[in-house]
Amino acid sequence: MQGKIVIYHVFTRLFGNTNTTNKPWGTIEENGVGKFEDFTDKALSEIKKLGVSHIWYTGVPHHAVIRDYTAYGISNDDPNVVKGRAGSPYAVKDYYNVDPDLALDPANRLQEFKELVDRTHAHGMKVIMDIVPNHVARDYQGISNPNGVRSFGADDDTDHEYLKNNNFYYIPGAHFEVPDWKDGYKPLGGELHRSIGTLKENPAKWTGNGSRSPKPDMNDWYETVRVNYGVRPDGGLDFDLLPYDFGEKDYTQHFRFWQHRDVPDSWIKFRDIALYWMDFGLDGFRYDMAEMVPVEFWSFMNSYIKMRNEDAFLMAEVYNPDLYRTFIHKGKMDYLYDKVDFYDGLKHIMKGYGWSDHIPVVQNNLKDIEHHMLHFLENHDEQRIASPKFVGKAEIAKPAMVVSATISTSPTMIYFGQEVGEPAAENPGFGSASRTSIFDYVGVPHHQRWLNNKKFDGGQLTQQERELRDFYKRLLNFTLESEALMGKYREIHFYNKERTKGYNHRVLSYVRWSKNQKLIIIVNFDVTDSFSFDLKVPPEILQSWGFDKAAYKLRDTLYEKTNTLKIINNEGHIDVHLGPLESFIFEVV
Repeated sequence: MQGKIVIYHVFTRLFGNTNTTNKPWGTIEENGVGKFEDFTDKALSEIKKLGVSHIWYTGVPHHAVIRDYTAYGISNDDPNVVKGRAGSPYAVKDYYNVDPDLALDPANRLQEFKELVDRTHAHGMKVIMDIVPNHVARDYQGISNPNGVRSFGADDDTDHEYLKNNNFYYIPGAHFEVPDWKDGYKPLGGELHRSIGTLKENPAKWTGNGSRSPKPDMNDWYETVRVNYGVRPDGGLDFDLLPYDFGEKDYTQHFRFWQHRDVPDSWIKFRDIALYWMDFGLDGFRYDMAEMVPVEFWSFMNSYIKMRNEDAFLMAEVYNPDLYRTFIHKGKMDYLYDKVDFYDGLKHIMKGYGWSDHIPVVQNNLKDIEHHMLHFLENHDEQRIASPKFVGKAEIAKPAMVVSATISTSPTMIYFGQEVGEPAAENPGFGSASRTSIFDYVGVPHHQRWLNNKKFDGGQLTQQERELRDFYKRLLNFTLESEALMGKYREIHFYNKERTKGYNHRVLSYVRWSKNQKLIIIVNFDVTDSFSFDLKVPPEILQSWGFDKAAYKLRDTLYEKTNTLKIINNEGHIDVHLGPLESFIFEVV
């Protein structure tokens, strides 16, 4: 039986860093950095025991960074077009290699990453890595290209704003200019660095978010340049469109569709990058800002990947609900972020002003694609739950985490440090507190207490942090093994709101079931209020379960509490007492 997928999303360079200095704009020498080797057998064993099936290693591809690696044939990067000192992982500089910061020996960095992939596999987990198709670093240099592979832009005709087979868009007659810095911002905090001002880009290229100005705004993605996928500046398309009914076709038919068709050069370059990493041993990818790239490209690339490995795991960042089905069916994506409506709805509930009524409505609207919607409460883009700018206390997310992990058959993702209540309180330099920095060399304090000088045993955790991690471990391991969570769902929330005294919009209930397992899930989102009520299970659910006895024993799968489901006049009744932030996953035993 294939259980739910659980993804551990980890920022690779931060995971093993034991340095606690956290100086704003600090160097590696000052603030430290984690390495591939920090994911030891012990570390991976503990991640696996947490209840994890896949690890998404973020920040692995070689991106622009402020550090001198010229001894390894890597050019220095201009701080004017690098965010932070460690650099944005989404400004990739060389797609056929990995970040030199992550290796003990930068000359051997690919082999060190290969050893990490192999170690992860040896612990029974699959490996996911980022691909960022919409943009690359301003100074992309493919120094690690395999024989015969040409770098992005190497063959572009820069006299034209656009040509189908140019990899970038150009602004002929203009050179790139650094944005006007505002609000006191200065690269590297104002440090006079020898590489500042060294980038010469003439003609200027369009910026990653689509800005066509040679002098982008500082709020533009100025550190990146937009990749051309055959979309003309006026919006016209220089590639074949998929037939209207191709959402119903499988990846093999998509693959056949693209054979012998003339596609833009950027399509081929990214397809070859993906296949290179598949052959390297990766199990799948997370695609950054996928909706900014034509869905036909995804049909092309993902069908090639699936032909290489039909079990490849393909998840994407798509935030427009109107595009969900297009990217799943036509783009052949396995999973999309369920941010808009679902995550945002849970966030509002956690903050105290959202109603639980919202969640079953969202699930109903997504019932045809619910398996494809990746659930999360934290990732590198979102505020940490424990940050005062979110809710200020990690435990407030416990009922939301139960819902996120159990309401559908979709994968569940947690972000490293979430399980110990990391608040991201440090001031890293670029950016601000509340999100763990993806741009600078920092330590992650709560996570470091679990790290415990690389013993990976939680030896420095507080009792509260231990209990939180224990909660995540219980919940995630149950979801990995539960047959019912890959089965059917029905909300019983509105049934109880109409009939049950003491039940309101701070509570949520639903049932999940399969042939061999029946679950009744009740959560209390409220931080201060307890609830006591007679939870009711509708007759048609009991009938579909084949229940005909007067009573059935219930066991909470989280903390072993027991209860009873009584059947009176064909309706189920459970005497429920929910403390603040308490949840029950009752299994019929």
